[in-house]
Amino acid sequence: MFYYVNGTVVHTAPYLAVIDCGGVGYACRTTNQTLSRLKMGERTKLFTYLNVREDAMELYGFATENELNCFQMLISVSGVGPKAALSILSAATPESLAMSIITGDEKALTVAQGIGKKIAQRIILELKDKLAKGQLSPGGEAYGGTGVTVIPENKSSEAAAALAVLGYSQAEIGVALKGIDLDALSLEEIIKQALKKMVKG
Repeated sequence: MFYYVNGTVVHTAPYLAVIDCGGVGYACRTTNQTLSRLKMGERTKLFTYLNVREDAMELYGFATENELNCFQMLISVSGVGPKAALSILSAATPESLAMSIITGDEKALTVAQGIGKKIAQRIILELKDKLAKGQLSPGGEAYGGTGVTVIPENKSSEAAAALAVLGYSQAEIGVALKGIDLDALSLEEIIKQALKKMVKG
């Protein structure tokens, strides 16, 4: 229903930002990562997700599409609701979350408030499984649009898998990884450089 809201920041509170758009204040549930980028009285754009329940409608807003993509993928995991997803994305950037999932680092997920070992293991298991089955990419299409199985075996494939978690297509990932020294750089640095290239593009 809403792709984004674009307006002035008029109020912030823990996990909440109110954006005034033409005289209407939109209350957006959000993360500490997004809140840290907002300044009272300044204009901002938040990419949004509308969560509809029987008893309520809640709007969630994020500073980047990467963060929104990660939020949507987290709430697709059984037992992970919007509140837990916000907690995870408040403790980790989308990039570090993607790395945690691909490398199976459950400890990085349990740093988030309210996230125990069992939930962390389930997130890693389900999202890695979806990735392997080619289910993670923009618009809900199969990874790369082909349903190609992606099983990380080296830095190149791990970086590609992490970028897929962030919602990039196989074509975009291929272009971004081109020219990066995959042998000399760490996995984190490869992902950072690829993201920089895609943002510039």
